[in-house]
Amino acid sequence: MHELTVPISEADIRALRVGEAVSLNGVIVTARDAAHKYMIENFVKTGGHPPAAEAPLYQELKKVLAGGVIYHCGPVVQQTDGKWSFVAAGPTTSIREEPYQADVIAHFGVRAVIGKGGMGAKTLKACQDYGAVYLHAIGGAATFIAESVKEVLTVYKLDFGVPEAFWVIRVEDFPAVVTMDSHGGSLHELIKEQSAQKLGELIRG
Repeated sequence: MHELTVPISEADIRALRVGEAVSLNGVIVTARDAAHKYMIENFVKTGGHPPAAEAPLYQELKKVLAGGVIYHCGPVVQQTDGKWSFVAAGPTTSIREEPYQADVIAHFGVRAVIGKGGMGAKTLKACQDYGAVYLHAIGGAATFIAESVKEVLTVYKLDFGVPEAFWVIRVEDFPAVVTMDSHGGSLHELIKEQSAQKLGELIRG
């Protein structure tokens, strides 16, 4: 088990290999489809010169994402006495972010992306080039994972809707497994290849 504290150094990321378990501690950010599209259009495509109205959020995201972690998650939340908390925090399917993820990793210096189902070749290449990993969280364990979310620090772009907003959260002992590493290893591709081979054997009889 690798204990990782956010922000994470490139050296710590390069030390990880596919199949290893990690435990995350520190501040991470949830981001799904709307959030990724927003980052690309307002920050990446503008070369870091966002529209004036978006500049304050850009500065905040730069701080939290440098050496940081993006979690593909649409949480279930509740608010009590003005304070937010996570009720459920399961991972969502990551491949939807494939058109955006590599550019976001490169622009912000993201070190890890958490989700389920894996990602594609473009993201894997970015992991190699910039020192990042893809972490697979436990699907179907949303309530269990929410226990790792100790505090909701703030939320941005709530107008996107609760699942699509940027939730900035502090986690302790967040469990995940490295399934895409910074050395070109991808457990998802390996399983795909092995499954295709097995299917071929079954078809051939």
